Amino acid sequence: MKKKYFTSWDDEDSKSKCAEDLAKEILNDPDLPQIKSIVIGAWSVDDMFDTTPDEIFEMIVSNKEKFQHIESLFVGAMGFEDCEISWICQGDYEELLNALPNLKSLKIKGANNRPKKTFKLGKVDHKNLEKLVIKCSGLPVEVVESLKVANLPNLKKLVLYLGGPQYGYDCKISDFAALANKSLFPNLNELGFVNSKQQDEIVQVILDSDILPQLTTIRISCGCLTDKGGQLILDAAEAGKLSNVKKLDAEYHYMSGKMMIKLKALPFKVNVSDSQEPHIWREGEEGDMYPMITE
Repeated sequence: MKKKYFTSWDDEDSKSKCAEDLAKEILNDPDLPQIKSIVIGAWSVDDMFDTTPDEIFEMIVSNKEKFQHIESLFVGAMGFEDCEISWICQGDYEELLNALPNLKSLKIKGANNRPKKTFKLGKVDHKNLEKLVIKCSGLPVEVVESLKVANLPNLKKLVLYLGGPQYGYDCKISDFAALANKSLFPNLNELGFVNSKQQDEIVQVILDSDILPQLTTIRISCGCLTDKGGQLILDAAEAGKLSNVKKLDAEYHYMSGKMMIKLKALPFKVNVSDSQEPHIWREGEEGDMYPMITE
């Protein structure tokens, strides 16, 4: 059973609620014993821009015996009408993850980490987590540093949205080279470093990694991928480096029509939909490219 908890301007009963109220609603829900998947939307209508979900996390930690059956958690399931993704204030996940040992899937949306540094993974040691997706417009380096030393032996899917420095991204390309490591994620078969201004460089990182032979799905979507990155993929395929790949997701990109045709001819499923054109502000100037998720 899956259930979403949220506040909304459209609901008179919920728009006055805060994170503490939502925490009580979850805890006192008679359906809780049957719920396997919890989805948390906007946890406050009036001050989403300044409020973290930590009160909800603290409730779960304090009552962890009632949440041992939870297998999936999505925190931040909201649209722009509730809060722009770059404004969603996330919380501290260390104790929450420790309190949910049977969690298999964690999705986090939003990463407003300025100026409070509220979004943290902390020390990550979780033997059952299989899927981790962090969707944001600016990935904080603190989160990546936690993943570099994490113990996630059964993680099968890792997708990180990088974003841009104006929204809190402060990582280096070398940080992602460190993550694309088979000793760190021995069972990983789906890897995505997406939504990057430096998407071509990210492609090179993945293709140079020792984790590449075990990947069946590669996600390089939502970013400023050009023909340079496309050619890197073609060269890797010709060299036999992508023999285990079954799916390449490059949706939203800046590649040419000719490159799209070449990529779609590869012997696995390739998504090159949503082609973009650089935005030219003034005639004669080089166009600007932007990741899909910013504001």
